[in-house]
Amino acid sequence: MAFHVSLVGRDDLSGEIYRQIRQAILDGRLRPGERLSATRELAAALAVARSTVAIAYETLVAEGFATSRTGAGTFVSHQLEAKRPASKTRRSTSRAIRVREVWETISLPPFFLRAARYDFRAGLPDASLFPHRIWRRVVAHALRSREMTAGRYENPAGNRDLRAAIARHIGISRSVSGSPDDIIVTNGTQQALDIIARVLLDPGDVVAVEKPGYSPPKHLFKALGARVVGVPVDSEGLVVAALPADARMVYVTPSHQFPLGMAMSLSRRRALLAWAERYNAVVVEDDYDSEFRFGGRPLEPLQTLDTTGRVVYVGTFSKTLLPALRLGFMVVPPSLREAAYKAKFVTDWHTPTIVQNALARFIDEGAFARHIRRVTRIYSERHEMLTAGIRSNFGDYLHLIPSSTGLHIAAYARTASFDDIDAIASRAFDLGVAIQSFPLEGKPQAGIMLGYGAIETARIAEGLRRLCRCFDERVFRRPKAA
Repeated sequence: MAFHVSLVGRDDLSGEIYRQIRQAILDGRLRPGERLSATRELAAALAVARSTVAIAYETLVAEGFATSRTGAGTFVSHQLEAKRPASKTRRSTSRAIRVREVWETISLPPFFLRAARYDFRAGLPDASLFPHRIWRRVVAHALRSREMTAGRYENPAGNRDLRAAIARHIGISRSVSGSPDDIIVTNGTQQALDIIARVLLDPGDVVAVEKPGYSPPKHLFKALGARVVGVPVDSEGLVVAALPADARMVYVTPSHQFPLGMAMSLSRRRALLAWAERYNAVVVEDDYDSEFRFGGRPLEPLQTLDTTGRVVYVGTFSKTLLPALRLGFMVVPPSLREAAYKAKFVTDWHTPTIVQNALARFIDEGAFARHIRRVTRIYSERHEMLTAGIRSNFGDYLHLIPSSTGLHIAAYARTASFDDIDAIASRAFDLGVAIQSFPLEGKPQAGIMLGYGAIETARIAEGLRRLCRCFDERVFRRPKAA
């Protein structure tokens, strides 16, 4: 790799080449064993005499920063590996650039970076069930496609074949109505929410979200300058009567409320749509994992019930396939279509062409539907086993919330506080068990989510046994107040 040396306004050219290469070695930009540019090449690139570069190299060799091998070239010395000092910051931070205060309130999620033998975290599918062989084939076909050979930028809304395949799939599986023109392919749910927020929200606009609810959208809306208002949920879902009249947008997870897991009732869905029409608001329906249903009659999506064009339907392939693919989509009403296309364009122009082309073929061949049927059977078994285990062994500690959809279940802590649950989660992780907790805003106790996508069926029983031990240690043996 050619190394950049700046000689603009410098007098001691050999010394400057030496000093800049030396600093690059010390701070790790040039690693031990790496070959330095040939003196003839670097001299030509810098428009200096070859002898000027040769003098700099000779000094580096003499001081032990580099070694020279006849016929091979000059290399960074391996002797520096053990004694390289820690790199220093490139510039002083005494007058660091100030960022907006909202970014001080947002934390990156560290939990997915750590592995756990008994992984009950929500939102993770089983990567071992992914059809890697079929996916390799459709990706190979995508690499030979006319889009790839043309090498052009594509339509911001996405690959036409994929949008048509998605429209057919959600039309059959979820009764969601929409043409390929209504669909925009995104880099996951979060980008879909970012696009619609950019289209709809001005700074200070009110966005209503579920309480408790999914945190990343709340952070996103705040980062864009919106005022986020939490609205309580009950056994029927979002309490429509508690919505603020000035809300410009309402974000909901009606098919499988996150994190509690209940489905929004049909009467509540109709009430929400009527409210949106009355107050001229938009409803964003996040249907993140409803492909996995283990019983009961599926309720119609808000988008299907909508007759006035006020619902934006958001879907993802992170739960059905893999989060690593970063593929999602949204179905927008015609009145928002053009603006949403433009928002996608200014955000990143378009989602990578190869994965779009591959997924279109994967769906059209029927491989996606077969994959969903296969993993649903496996997830159903895990859901049943986990539900039964919580009911039989955690009755003193947890109140299970009924749910027959998705990749996680949730439970209220009967007496444990959020601090208790946090301590239990920490202790459980020491035993190889990963869970996620959430605060019940306005209440002293907390809740936990237990996912069954990432854990093997055979490990569920032992994982629950270890988790129960943590509850025993923290809650059962806790001294009771006098």
